[in-house]
Amino acid sequence: MAHYGGRNYSKLTKTGFFVGLALFVVGTGTELVGHALFGSLPQWENTLLFAMALVGFAIGFASPFVFGIVMPLTE
Repeated sequence: MAHYGGRNYSKLTKTGFFVGLALFVVGTGTELVGHALFGSLPQWENTLLFAMALVGFAIGFASPFVFGIVMPLTE
């Protein structure tokens, strides 16, 4: 497959997936550990960690489709 414009879609796909995975793991892991160690966390921390996990899941799920399938086909 020719790379027009110098874009490396496989690298973008892998990087996006692992960034999303890292956000998801940090968000859920910190929430679980925080509740285990401190009991109840402040509401802003719960919101932040939940949003982190949600955004990580969305990025990790969408990145292979966008950079692995859609972008190479539209070029």
